[in-house]
Amino acid sequence: MMELRTSANICQKTSANSQTIAKLAPTTSQVSPWLAPLVYVLGRHFLLPFFFRQIRIIGEEHIPTTGPIILAPTHRARWDALLVPYAGSCCAAGRDLRFMVTISECQGFQGWFVRRLGGFPVDPKRPSISTLRHGVELLQQGKTLVIFPEGGIYRDGEVHPLKPGIGRLALSAESSHPGLGVKIVPININYSQPYPSWGTDVSIHIGSPLAVADYTHGCVKQDAKRLTADLAKMLQQLSHQESEMINHRFAEVPNS
Repeated sequence: MMELRTSANICQKTSANSQTIAKLAPTTSQVSPWLAPLVYVLGRHFLLPFFFRQIRIIGEEHIPTTGPIILAPTHRARWDALLVPYAGSCCAAGRDLRFMVTISECQGFQGWFVRRLGGFPVDPKRPSISTLRHGVELLQQGKTLVIFPEGGIYRDGEVHPLKPGIGRLALSAESSHPGLGVKIVPININYSQPYPSWGTDVSIHIGSPLAVADYTHGCVKQDAKRLTADLAKMLQQLSHQESEMINHRFAEVPNS
């Protein structure tokens, strides 16, 4: 009995902490009203079509057009920051994207651009309360938030263990406003080369969204584990489907 009461106390404490995060005063990230549209237009119509030989998108219809959304793509190259809005046409629909990116990606000249395109830094190993608080606030406002759940760039094509923060953040937002309707959209990005160069092919496979409300059962810690596990499973499935499609196309090429 003591063990059961202790477990319940842990759940209650975690839930209380979650609600505290959501109620703290928000911080801000900015989207430049002139730079962001310019970068996305140039990227969509000139830079990306010129640099990549082929950009193949599957499942674009899975991205919701309204409500708070977390886009959860695999992270394979710095090009991902332009390819995600390209695939989702979010900017064309008037929805500014906010990016939760690693501290290293917010430094130097690159960081100047990232911060003006809606990026804000996070330490994947020790995410701060202020970062989680800001992410929750963005979702409460119905924004679209991009989080790379693996926590960094991996070029081996494998889906790596996901960081637990994405599940806790999504559940904190949903539990603070029941009926908010947060959705998490899994996205698998695959390049034909580990280090994309001119003429590289890229495919973007978008899966069905996860409804965060389906994971609100009272214990945020356990709910976040289930949500993160299901997101990882979906990313694995998208990666496997992509591999099968590549192998199928390769098998169709006749021998010379």
